[in-house]
Amino acid sequence: MDDFSNLMGGFAVAMTGPNLLYMLVGILLGVLIGVLPGLGGANGVAILLPLTFSMNPTSAIIMLSCIYWGALFGGAITSILFNIPGEPWSVATTFDGFPMAQQGRAAQALTAAFTSSFVGAFFAVLLITFLAPWLAKFALKFGPAEFFAVQLLTFCSFVGMSKEPPMKTIAAMMLGFALAAVGMDTVTGQLRMTFGVPELLKGFDFLIAVIGLFGIGEILLTMEEGLAFKGKSARISPKVVWQTWAEIAKHWKVFLRSTAIGCWMGITPGGATPASFMGYGVAQRFSKNPQQFGKGAIEGVVAPETAAHAAGTSALLPMLTLGIPGSPTAAVLLGGLLIWGLQPGPMLFVEQKDFVWGLIASMYLGNLVGLLVVLTTVPWWAALLRIPFSVIAPVIIVICAIGAYTVHSSMFDVVLMLVFGVLGYFFKKLKYPLAPLVLALVLGDMAEASFRQAMLLSQGSLGIFWSNGLVGSIVALALAMLVWPLLSFARQTLRRRELRPAA
Repeated sequence: MDDFSNLMGGFAVAMTGPNLLYMLVGILLGVLIGVLPGLGGANGVAILLPLTFSMNPTSAIIMLSCIYWGALFGGAITSILFNIPGEPWSVATTFDGFPMAQQGRAAQALTAAFTSSFVGAFFAVLLITFLAPWLAKFALKFGPAEFFAVQLLTFCSFVGMSKEPPMKTIAAMMLGFALAAVGMDTVTGQLRMTFGVPELLKGFDFLIAVIGLFGIGEILLTMEEGLAFKGKSARISPKVVWQTWAEIAKHWKVFLRSTAIGCWMGITPGGATPASFMGYGVAQRFSKNPQQFGKGAIEGVVAPETAAHAAGTSALLPMLTLGIPGSPTAAVLLGGLLIWGLQPGPMLFVEQKDFVWGLIASMYLGNLVGLLVVLTTVPWWAALLRIPFSVIAPVIIVICAIGAYTVHSSMFDVVLMLVFGVLGYFFKKLKYPLAPLVLALVLGDMAEASFRQAMLLSQGSLGIFWSNGLVGSIVALALAMLVWPLLSFARQTLRRRELRPAA
């Protein structure tokens, strides 16, 4: 009952005039970011985060989270109309969305995608509403050892569940830890890896790194590929909306399965991209007409969009309750909270009730507003893609530079952004994942502090991580995640040997 009254109070906060305006602006900016290839949810939030420093934290997080919702919606537009994934998680949507557009069913495909996105996000917000307070109360029992165990589980989960080779994930994470260690040691006061550069006394600002790695890196790669926009036009009418809703309602089992997959992949550090592919694969496996997938099956649009939105939204649950981001965008939002002086974790629900419940309420409203906006403005966003990318790319780079300069009003940050941009370009060319690097950069200091506090409490004994059932079970699960790729490789090797014909 208390949670319901807190949620009603959150709606009172979110539905004030300024916050509703920030919500609408965030959705529009997010859809624009999602439509333009080379940007993305994490990039857009990172680039625009400095612009919110003068706002109060509640309004700022509402606007930034709505940018994220809008980007999730916008990625489907380019995937369906132009066969260009606006977001990584929109790749699976192209498999059936673009064939539907070629068959003259672009409006149905877009309506199905937007509605599925709304449904996936809605159920994920319900999960956050009812599970977050309980998880926060449970997490109040956590000490330094438990917090480090949870952070270790997050790092190990990226290794065990990533689709990238484990060694590449570990290498990216190690680089992130090294970057997080630069600056002054908060315990001893000693300088670490500053190499005599005064600007590095405070370490690398995660925001500068994120803008460069994601924004500049992606733009450089896209410019190299010579992206051109050629696609279909679409206009959504009320009649098409009602007909499509009646058709996709028959696939309610697809919605349920994809929502479950998305929520699980969001809470664990799986992310929206693998969730979308998993949702698509499971839908095809259980479909009565699997041969239609890839040829314009509406289920092939419903499944990945539902899973991606459920994953993208539920990733905020561990971020709010434990301070552990479930996605790169959640990691950027976590950094924003720290900049505003808010410590994500269980105490946030005690000390900042208006903030937390205002954010949760804005998730309901933001997704509803986002659905209405994209259903009514599709032709506008499609028209934007008629602009040559050679014009769009320099504008995005200038926006990135302004965002980086705004953080500390320093040209050194702009130079650092460009360095990180080149690093991000090479990471993408060599197919190294960026999410583990960003995660380690954001959580590195927190994980180090928790570990050192645990070591002080135990007088240097690692036994503290097995001192009770809670911390022991979390550490055991983390180690299982870490060695999971080795176990999978060993199992596949044994299977190949069994199938090999005898000499």
